[in-house]
Amino acid sequence: MKNSLTFTPLFLAIAATIAPIAHAADSTPADGFVEGSHLNINTRNYYMNRDRRDIHTDDSKEWGQGFLGTFESGYTQGTVGFGLDAHAMLGLKLDGGGGTDGSSILPYGNSEGSGKAPGSFSTAGGTLKMRAFDTELKAGDLFLNNPVIAGGMTRMLPQTFRGVSLTNHSFEGWMLEGGQASFTKLYNQSGHRRIGTSYGALPSNTDSQHMDWAGVSFSGIPGLTSNLYASELKDVWHQYYYDLDYTYALNYLVSLNPGLHYYHTQDTGQSLLGDIDNNTYSLHFTVGVGNHSVTAAYQRVNGNTPFDYIAQGDSVYLDNSQQYSDFNGPNERSWKLKYAYDFAGLGMPGLTSAVSYISGKTDLTKVDPQSRGYSAWYSADGKNAKHWERDIDLKYVVQGGKAKDLAVRLQWATNRGSNGYSAVDRDVDEYRVIVDYPINVF
Repeated sequence: MKNSLTFTPLFLAIAATIAPIAHAADSTPADGFVEGSHLNINTRNYYMNRDRRDIHTDDSKEWGQGFLGTFESGYTQGTVGFGLDAHAMLGLKLDGGGGTDGSSILPYGNSEGSGKAPGSFSTAGGTLKMRAFDTELKAGDLFLNNPVIAGGMTRMLPQTFRGVSLTNHSFEGWMLEGGQASFTKLYNQSGHRRIGTSYGALPSNTDSQHMDWAGVSFSGIPGLTSNLYASELKDVWHQYYYDLDYTYALNYLVSLNPGLHYYHTQDTGQSLLGDIDNNTYSLHFTVGVGNHSVTAAYQRVNGNTPFDYIAQGDSVYLDNSQQYSDFNGPNERSWKLKYAYDFAGLGMPGLTSAVSYISGKTDLTKVDPQSRGYSAWYSADGKNAKHWERDIDLKYVVQGGKAKDLAVRLQWATNRGSNGYSAVDRDVDEYRVIVDYPINVF
């Protein structure tokens, strides 16, 4: 039986975020539209080299320079305040690598159909906002970041969504939000498109998907955080999320951190990706000792479709989502061991490192080969499909001087897999060099 739940999260969020009358008297206006304004520019230099070792093609090499300017106004005076946010992005090609080789730093190809990335691409957007007491409503181009809809931030330029959002902080330790988005600008494109999914193949004649969501976050107890979210991607799925994370300090040196992430995804409406009944969860336990930490994690996908999420987005709040693979295949089980060290312990503040090893296995023969959305995951020889990934991450942030906050990050991922997996999830080495320099104009 299909999940018949229907809801309008924006309405629920508005109803839930009506502040008590007594609280209104305590609210004070912001500094003002001009006085509360901020302008920031972030420059990001990004190089990615993706070496597909088992299909004998040229390495995917792309190098670019990105600029992101964001302006945030304050609010006009009064019980109800109004404001405006705006942003502009520019990406410059330094080395295109052909432009269509899939490393995803630059656009897939130009309008002339040459297959080469253009020399530059850009976009701009704006957001109108309104605040009343502790409730804020935004409409326009949004930077979103929650477990069911989060814009991708792991490339040269960020992903944005076009829609409306509402957040409320009336109660200490609680945050409530909801919204709807109809279009997205992908992180390596200039224009907007309808919202799609990362792993499912939607029908070519699909002309409209919009995303509704509502959620609540709690952080009212020291060391404890928890989130509960529900979303609907029209005619595709309902998705629900819950997490619980707790950090307990045994003493000034040792801390313990258990945590849980859980998603349930169920098809809805026209079921454009076919039947989906997927329960995915991950568990982690971290022991911190001084500047060292060791994390063990276990992740499980229960369902004959992969755990899926919004295209190019970061709404995959699972412990084993790594630099290259999400370890989210149908019926996949994976475990991870991670070691991290903060070099502040050796007198080098700002330098951090992490090394991870993740191993996963699954039975891909259970996937329906006639599935409308996920048949590409089916493999006749995928009874005991396996793959593993090793990640090394090194980052340094300048702590002072004229280059303060300049960040240099080096990432290396190695993925190896058996024949059950598709070529893209098999033998790959991927290198990234990322240099960020934020500038606070005012």
